[in-house]
Amino acid sequence: MAAPLPLGDKPPENGLFTASEIMGSESRSFHAYVHIPFCTVKCGYCDFNTYTSNELGTLKQSDFAATLIGEISLSAKILQQSNVAPRKLKTVFFGGGTPSLLPATDLIAILDLLESEFGFQSDAEITFEANPDSVTRESLSALKEAGFTRISIGMQSAVPDVLKTLERTHNPENVAIAIEIAKSLGFRTSLDLIFGAPGETLSQWEETIAQVIALDPGHLSAYSLIVEPGTKLARQISSGELADVDEDLQADKYELADKLLSKAGYSWYEISNWSKSEDLKSNHNLAYWSGQDWWGYGPGAHSHLGSVRWWNHKHPLSYANLLEKNTSPAAGREQLDSETAALERILLESRTSEGMSIEQIKKLQPGSEAAISQLIADGLIEGPEAIAGKLLLTLKGRLLADAVVRALSS
Repeated sequence: MAAPLPLGDKPPENGLFTASEIMGSESRSFHAYVHIPFCTVKCGYCDFNTYTSNELGTLKQSDFAATLIGEISLSAKILQQSNVAPRKLKTVFFGGGTPSLLPATDLIAILDLLESEFGFQSDAEITFEANPDSVTRESLSALKEAGFTRISIGMQSAVPDVLKTLERTHNPENVAIAIEIAKSLGFRTSLDLIFGAPGETLSQWEETIAQVIALDPGHLSAYSLIVEPGTKLARQISSGELADVDEDLQADKYELADKLLSKAGYSWYEISNWSKSEDLKSNHNLAYWSGQDWWGYGPGAHSHLGSVRWWNHKHPLSYANLLEKNTSPAAGREQLDSETAALERILLESRTSEGMSIEQIKKLQPGSEAAISQLIADGLIEGPEAIAGKLLLTLKGRLLADAVVRALSS
């Protein structure tokens, strides 16, 4: 079961924004996230808003692209009627779920409408996530020709036993095939990994990292497994069927990954993300971490504009029914106050290799000087950089990033 939506104010049915809500949006870049909520199998650890074919009610997966297109058209009208200054999209990200389960023609139709409604910046980054079992040279070639520039492949692990524990059904050999095809067509490539599955050993994780390095993607994300309440994995651990996650072993795996990836020419630029060069970073994720504006399309998708964020109804059928009535599919909305905005800025910017201005932190959190001094003493932020005016996490600080934010915001 996916995590519940946050509480918030009831949004207007027409989706319009007030002048105070959109204030500041003109100084930000604009981005689009497109949520494709379909999966062939629901993995035991996953609490994302995803659905298998038997969970869709009367909605047909084949009709979903037309529904998404309806939200894109509606969003363009809302922005125009709310007097939001037109901005071209800097990035587009198709996530899920498994976007590659939709026909390439559907993904292309969605992308074409985004371009016609908003336009793309000349160097726009356009990414889609893919399961290695659900892509072909034919489909990838069609997507590349249509303007997609980047593919993020869900590898998770190179070890069959670990994939089995995670209930990932793809053939690990297909990762190499998919990435080779993608490279040959000119895509920028990224691999998604998860470490810390119950029973995964340090040597198994090292085997995965070794295979990733051999595949030589331009970018990779490696996330520590979080056991989310309500998932099948949480129930398996609670019943004793599977071992609980070992936090010390998780830290060892992170340190090993950083060591091996650094040696192979990758640099971390956010706690869970590494790239081979500056231009291979995920510009879409950087937009989230720097507080830019984005519209999230699809069931359960979250959006941010000016000082407002909102989220759509979760179930694809409820989402589709609202759009059929030309009504905003938003389920809730909130306007961020200055205190929340300041905390979130510290939370996100401190996680990156760019760090954050200590002077800015002091403005956002008056009285944080003592906490900064203690963080230096505890080895959680780099001393020389702090003296030069920048807060930058050490390797130990990356492992304890939440504690750093708590210290700065208390």
